[in-house]
Amino acid sequence: MLENPRSPRVRAVAKLTKRSARHETGLFLLEGPQAVREALTYRPEAIVEFFATPTAIERHGELRELAAAAGVEVEYTTEAVLDAMADTVTPQGVVAVARQFPVSIREIFGTSPRLIAVCEEVRDPGNLGTIIRAADAAGADAVVLTGRTVDPYNPKVVRATTGSLFHLPIALTTDLAEALELARGAGLRVIAADVKGDDLLKARDQGILAEPTAWLFGNEARGLEDSALTLADLALRLPIYGRAESLNLATAASVCLYESAFAQRSSDSR
Repeated sequence: MLENPRSPRVRAVAKLTKRSARHETGLFLLEGPQAVREALTYRPEAIVEFFATPTAIERHGELRELAAAAGVEVEYTTEAVLDAMADTVTPQGVVAVARQFPVSIREIFGTSPRLIAVCEEVRDPGNLGTIIRAADAAGADAVVLTGRTVDPYNPKVVRATTGSLFHLPIALTTDLAEALELARGAGLRVIAADVKGDDLLKARDQGILAEPTAWLFGNEARGLEDSALTLADLALRLPIYGRAESLNLATAASVCLYESAFAQRSSDSR
């Protein structure tokens, strides 16, 4: 059992809360039974180390079974060690270290996708994690991160995805223009979500949303720069019926992705 919160091994795990350590090692941190369960189920080969307190393993026995099936050893720790490793105040007695698994954008667009979320300069970890989760729930084929979008392996992003990080491909690139060119080459229409765009309901009535689509979402504070908007085929906005000044980025992205999911599935059933 690991008992020393100041040991080099514990400190190495704790350092993964910092981007520099994640970049240097190619590893990232998972906290809590939900994240570890999804990783063991969908990407067990990515798990490098799995730490848990005896009490947590007793409470979440399925994790021990999943780990055994994947050939991953459970290493027991004290509560103090677990707390020292984790980014959260209450890590629920379970922490794991995993290898990062980014996918190339060419690989994503080479699979004939129908629905993609492209995030340009999204900086808030909670927003990005929620968009990844919404894309997963809406049946999107992948998420593409461009520009200076927050690191998808940031602990706050990982937690906000609630396991969806392990369910669909995520690609990183600094070049938005290249990503959208590949999207068009794969037969997708690029639609920017922007407050200056046309009414989304008109696009719904015209059947546009039933077509293969790459939704483009911008920065929480600034939205999409004009240079990014010019790269899209069209821009659409969600109508505001109440007194709210605007919608949170992740909320708006969720609605847009689901509008496409509804339209595409309705079209398939005809």
